[in-house]
Amino acid sequence: MSERTVSAARADEDAAEASLRPQVLAEFIGQKASRENLSVFIQAARTRSEALDHVLLHGPPGLGKTTLAQIVARELGVGFRATSGPVIQRAGDLAAILTNLQPRDVLFIDEIHRLQPAIEEVLYPAMEDFQLDLIIGEGPAARSVRIDLAPFTLVGATTRAGLLATPLRDRFGIPLRLVFYTPQELELIVSRGAEKLGFRLTAAGAREIARRSRGTPRIAGRLLRRVRDFALVQGHDPVDETIADASLLRLEVDRIGLDAMDRRYLRRMAEHHGGGPVGVETLAAALAEARDTLEDVIEPYLIQEGLVLRTSRGRMLGERGWRHLGLTPPAGVQPLLDLSTPDQLAPDQLAEDE
Repeated sequence: MSERTVSAARADEDAAEASLRPQVLAEFIGQKASRENLSVFIQAARTRSEALDHVLLHGPPGLGKTTLAQIVARELGVGFRATSGPVIQRAGDLAAILTNLQPRDVLFIDEIHRLQPAIEEVLYPAMEDFQLDLIIGEGPAARSVRIDLAPFTLVGATTRAGLLATPLRDRFGIPLRLVFYTPQELELIVSRGAEKLGFRLTAAGAREIARRSRGTPRIAGRLLRRVRDFALVQGHDPVDETIADASLLRLEVDRIGLDAMDRRYLRRMAEHHGGGPVGVETLAAALAEARDTLEDVIEPYLIQEGLVLRTSRGRMLGERGWRHLGLTPPAGVQPLLDLSTPDQLAPDQLAEDE
């Protein structure tokens, strides 16, 4: 599957987004409830000169989990170390990282749900008692060694909170769920990004980019950079709604943020399966895509927006999906839409599936 402009997964080009990230909590736009609670906990920890309790950030990709972790360290005035679950292969790797932390430092582990079970067992006493229990040697010569650690804050990030082992999840004192951003919040993010990138963008232009960004700052930043490229080459200054719209249409991103792959999925259901219900395996075979690709990449946003319904009998094209394609549901489908009780993904499940 080719790289998608509207994919929330991190791409190589997104390294440029670091310059657009907020540096302090006051600059962070969106996530109002989580941001305000985190501010209170940080102030309390600073007042007591203690390490902040362990923080779990969970939600769909591209919403600012890494950025928030960096802000936590900056607000606390302590060091920041970052790694990811798949990188830590041995208990010794984790022990080396933990023993090099200074008091109250922040350790950020991305994709923490991908930690190996043996590594998690080492992490439990480190999080709870700030101690490492290690076995050195093999066979009769093996012995247990306990190492004291400096108090630290573990910030874990995951897109699939449901895959976390219960003992690990329970050791996070501050679980924060990140939600999709509103178009108004994304408009502010896009406008600020344009200022940092050094090009002029009108309010209407920022609004046009924001409403096609799928509620995700990472996608908004990616679309903003592409619009800047078109504007620079074509000599447009400032960039208004018309120029932004034309640029995004050239990228095949339509007015609600769907790309060519999304529309191909919807048209397949409408034109070849009468709107469904149709099994996901049938759709995967027809579109020449893996089932996992449909379930993890394409469907979450379509289901979230009500374009597709996930029922016990299979996928169905929702009424909004028919409208977006400019089609009318066949006579036999409308009663099904009225009576169907879609097994739609709840917000928590959506975050995990993404």
